[in-house]
Amino acid sequence: MVSELKQRSSATKSALKKKPSESSKQNVSDVPDEKKTANSKEAGKKKFGPIGIKKEDQLWSRAVLMTGVLVIVIVMKWKKTNEITWVSQQEMVAKVKQPLICSTAFHDEINKFEGCAIKQCGRFVMDGLFQEDQLNTLLGIFKKGLQFGHSSGGASILDLHSGALSKGERFINIFTNPETKNIWSETELASYIDAKETIRRAVIENFGLQLEAIHLTSPTFFSRMTDNPAKTVHDEYWHPHVDKETYETFHFTSLLYLSDYGSEFQGGRFVFVDGDHMNRTVEPRKGRVSMFTSGGENLHYVEKVTQGTRYAITIAFTCDAQHAIPDPHVRN
Repeated sequence: MVSELKQRSSATKSALKKKPSESSKQNVSDVPDEKKTANSKEAGKKKFGPIGIKKEDQLWSRAVLMTGVLVIVIVMKWKKTNEITWVSQQEMVAKVKQPLICSTAFHDEINKFEGCAIKQCGRFVMDGLFQEDQLNTLLGIFKKGLQFGHSSGGASILDLHSGALSKGERFINIFTNPETKNIWSETELASYIDAKETIRRAVIENFGLQLEAIHLTSPTFFSRMTDNPAKTVHDEYWHPHVDKETYETFHFTSLLYLSDYGSEFQGGRFVFVDGDHMNRTVEPRKGRVSMFTSGGENLHYVEKVTQGTRYAITIAFTCDAQHAIPDPHVRN
């Protein structure tokens, strides 16, 4: 029996050493150059992220390339990385902060803008900035928009400024639909603007900025995440990334959570990937605000939602007044 096994093993090794057949080579080499070129062009059209319209198209495409490199590097490190819950859903915090050294590129850029010069980068988490009724109004705004479209994958977005709304595997402009005329009342939009301004003031106070130093910028959007499998790259929100590399206009990123981790959804925690081999997670809590500098010091990702529905608003700010966007308004 042992002799027979040795003979079979020897035969197997011999077979493995044989050169690939000509037909195998043909399968690889006979792909027409035109087809390769076409496939390459199609691949170049893919964009990473929830919004793929107007100027954001180029930003998403650039993000795909950057994210691809980051994913390879970070996944290699994850096996050696510990994880701690930095802010738990079960605790209500007045303020939690973590100072960070700014990435060189971010520090050099932000200090060019008057009123935006900062000595330290970092991140903050705050609870208690909003009342329950305002949070319900904000969630209601988003759900009204979702009546007219949502992603067929796991991530749907609504941008009240540009009108971008997920629908199936693409995006539509909700403002071009006659049925959506005056879909949101002045009172609802005023609540949204007030929430933005509350967070803007918190960012100014926490980072020691001048009062008029930062401006709302694009993209600022509602997001809904579920456990539905991704259908396009726009559904793949879980890739580690740096906001400033994904969106050139960002200087400060904030998130306002509209649902609770644990009771309304599982997964979906926000994870900061830090250079000390320690991932720090923020567990979403309804009304919780997370804010951080958008440079390389705050590499992060969102875990895949495994159950339920996660709602949030991403509100972004820039120090460059040329990239400011106006508040949404009732459209006649």
